Amino acid sequence: MAGAWAIEAEGLRKEFSGRVAVADLTLRVAEGEIFGFLGPNGAGKTTSVKMLLGLIRPTAGRGWVRGRPLGDRNARREIGFLPEGFAFPDWLTAEEVLWFHGRLSGVDPARLRRRIPQLLEQVGLAADARRPIRTFSKGMRQRLGLAQAFIHEPRLVFLDEPTSGLDPAGRILVRDFLLAQKAQGVTLFLNSHLLSEVERICDRVAFIKGGVVVETLDLREAAAAIVTLHVRPSPPELQAALREWGELLAFTDARITLRLAPGRRPTDLARWLIGQGLDLEALIPRSLSLEDVFLRVVGMETG
Repeated sequence: MAGAWAIEAEGLRKEFSGRVAVADLTLRVAEGEIFGFLGPNGAGKTTSVKMLLGLIRPTAGRGWVRGRPLGDRNARREIGFLPEGFAFPDWLTAEEVLWFHGRLSGVDPARLRRRIPQLLEQVGLAADARRPIRTFSKGMRQRLGLAQAFIHEPRLVFLDEPTSGLDPAGRILVRDFLLAQKAQGVTLFLNSHLLSEVERICDRVAFIKGGVVVETLDLREAAAAIVTLHVRPSPPELQAALREWGELLAFTDARITLRLAPGRRPTDLARWLIGQGLDLEALIPRSLSLEDVFLRVVGMETG
């Protein structure tokens, strides 16, 4: 197990009364990255997160967080968690919620007195610090939940639908907050159905389907993943050669469309074509959206 990994899972499996909820959770999350965890409803995302948090024990497999086995108490002190559908006692104020969770996490009172105003300012709730939660909108509660996950300055944070219930301005605020945390070296494990938000902030994503992680994607390599070529001549033998570069989507005399394999770059392809003595009239790259990839990997499953 490498120390550079904030999370490492090898073949984690979870069964409930003989029913398989997660068949094979195998992934690695690097220290300091924002990692997206994607899949349809019922794919095993929540059970996977609970295993990584040490809230439930896996039936089989191994895993580590921040270099320690799953469930290790010292590791859990360095972890924050924003669950989906959380609820705070609505008679408490925002300050009281953060104080309560901070003390539960062992934060020194003197540190909390400085930390709470800072966090409330960062999530846009400074003016509402002493208002009871029952007066908060859904978006305000969501931002308070986010502050709760970071109150004890964790080094690894699991976020389940962190932008749920937020308007566009709230999503921008949360996005900026998470990117600022990443800049400080915090690792973020993000589960969200809002693919556009995942695409904006994540470094890598993993897709889970039927309880199995089926693909991990570096979003930086996904840029310009589809290219359209105008090549003359375009002999039939070029089809076989281009399959070494990725998946051939269309091949005609006038136009060739190719989905590049991971690690393949449009500039390298252009140089190769010219080196084959072909006349490259145009090479038009197009970024492959995360929605495109999701549908390719997971399909149209709903739950």
